[in-house]
Amino acid sequence: MNKDMQAVPLSLKESTVAGGFWKEFMEKARTQVIPYQWEALNDRVPDAEPSYCMRNFRIAAGKEKGEFGGFVFQDSDAAKWLEAVAYSLMWHPDPALEKIADGAIDDIIDAQQPDGYLDTYYIINGLDKRFTNLKDNHELYCLGHFLEAGVAYYQATGKDKLLNALIKYVDLVDSLIGPEEGKLRGYPGHQEIELALIKLFDITKNEKHLRLAKYFIDERGQAPLFFREETEKQGNGDYWKDSLIKYSYYQAQEPVREQKYAVGHSVRAAYMYAGMADVARKSDDDSLMEACHRLWKDMTRRQMYITGGIGSSRYGEAFTYDYDLPNDTIYAETCASIALAFFAQRMFNLEQKGEYIDVMEQALYNGIISGMSVDGKSFFYVNPLEVVPEATKKDQLRKHVEIERQKWFGCSCCPPNLARLLTSMGNYAYSVNKDTFYVNLFVGGTVDTGLDSGKLSLEIATAYPWNETVTIKITETTDKAILALRIPGWCANHSLKLNGTGAKYSMKDGYAQLTGLSAGDVIELVLDMPVVVLEANPRVREDIGRVAVQRGPVVYCLEEVDNGQDLHRVYLAKDAKFKCEYDKNFFDGAVILQSAGKRLCQEDWDTDTLYRKAATAKFEDVSLKWIPYYLWANRGAGEMICWVHSC
Repeated sequence: MNKDMQAVPLSLKESTVAGGFWKEFMEKARTQVIPYQWEALNDRVPDAEPSYCMRNFRIAAGKEKGEFGGFVFQDSDAAKWLEAVAYSLMWHPDPALEKIADGAIDDIIDAQQPDGYLDTYYIINGLDKRFTNLKDNHELYCLGHFLEAGVAYYQATGKDKLLNALIKYVDLVDSLIGPEEGKLRGYPGHQEIELALIKLFDITKNEKHLRLAKYFIDERGQAPLFFREETEKQGNGDYWKDSLIKYSYYQAQEPVREQKYAVGHSVRAAYMYAGMADVARKSDDDSLMEACHRLWKDMTRRQMYITGGIGSSRYGEAFTYDYDLPNDTIYAETCASIALAFFAQRMFNLEQKGEYIDVMEQALYNGIISGMSVDGKSFFYVNPLEVVPEATKKDQLRKHVEIERQKWFGCSCCPPNLARLLTSMGNYAYSVNKDTFYVNLFVGGTVDTGLDSGKLSLEIATAYPWNETVTIKITETTDKAILALRIPGWCANHSLKLNGTGAKYSMKDGYAQLTGLSAGDVIELVLDMPVVVLEANPRVREDIGRVAVQRGPVVYCLEEVDNGQDLHRVYLAKDAKFKCEYDKNFFDGAVILQSAGKRLCQEDWDTDTLYRKAATAKFEDVSLKWIPYYLWANRGAGEMICWVHSC
């Protein structure tokens, strides 16, 4: 492994996001999403499914009486919320919010057992059964999320109360689980702790934390299979025993270095792949890196939706097989696209190639933010690319596809996951490798960071993704600095100017690299954004004869509210012209597209005739209004479609 290729994302304290697309989302997360979710975690949202989350901690601490409520992983919702709060505090100090978080941390830690154990499901239901069902009961998953929260809260506030409590829990896990004689040779049924242990290692520099992360990766899928032995020994159920998925649901069908295809539960898979990339980077493990490459290629080139969604099947919330990408029975959980973004960033940390950020951007602008309403108070678990409201009400196979976002879910992993991603957006925009500074995402704001050769400061202005231009002013730099600007894969043509004239630069792995810059220099990058009509690989059966529309990184769709019912009868001409117009009043502002189209007529059909001899199809001309996919279902229930027929 080439250590010279390893990059580090900028911390939230080294950059600001000021104005523009992502600033609006970050402020919405801070001012609306975080407060709303705190109410939800405390069961104070009217007409919403109860969370039970914070109540469980108070019961476990002996502060209230009652039974455990919710799923076995309910604790993790509080952890993700705390992590979101921590990121928010990094770029917007808020004493009132910090006080609420401190109180939540007190309630959580008060439930901790003397030996460090902290999981309300077992504390309330019986500690004698803890660590007897690692396959299904999420103890290590919950610990992982709390570790990430503890690390983030320490970085944001300097307070280590939660972090130290969790380190004590990690010490307990390390004493009980591992390859040594007398320990459980187990690993988590739901991956997540692998990512968290690497973040913890970055803080503590304790090799034990890296070793434990590496052990969880290395042991998975080894023979004899731990999950099978655990099930037999403990008498646990095996839900997938008679399914096609079996242990691939947990990505435990074989050792990770032998895995060639993305399989099983998509969130677990992408979390694991991200953890594999982290462990590979920290331990210089070439074979693990090779496995990451194989799995990345299979997932993103054969099993990923145009929106950055992954996991096509409701059954197991899982991958199925290459090119199986149905649009209406789709799953594409919000958490899965978030996990994909995590994996993409970590692959970029390993090797700075634009394809990784291209995929991350694809998920961010489409399949992730579609999971939340514009007011930040309702959410999608599933993110379909085609919806017929009647089908969701009358077809059991489509029952999981909601036509309107929900206030909360009994299984509410996605809303707080969105919160922690949106509040940490600045962490995804930039990376540093020695003297090379990478501009990965185009956001307005400032950068103040250090390169190996000295300080780098930038001022960035852009209205991306609606506008094509990104302007960067160098306020401080060094003579060794290299500024690398990503040229997105969707961009066929771009121009780059330095102080008003054509800039000299070299292209490397999707990045335009500029050298010899000085303080006061102004760089202007223009990324041409024509509307592009896309087609899918012919192996994708569901999209044969259909096309999708994209401008820049944003995928578009048609909604019933604009285009009427029966969107399955809409056709787009191959030579259709598009009118692009920024509408500042369309929610927070967006570019809306207009095009000519055709609608298949059905007026000449006898209502009692189901089939007839094929005849020349009759069409009527229609005007089509296209909106960004992530904004669908914000104006009431109705049909929606991304892939439309082409004629």
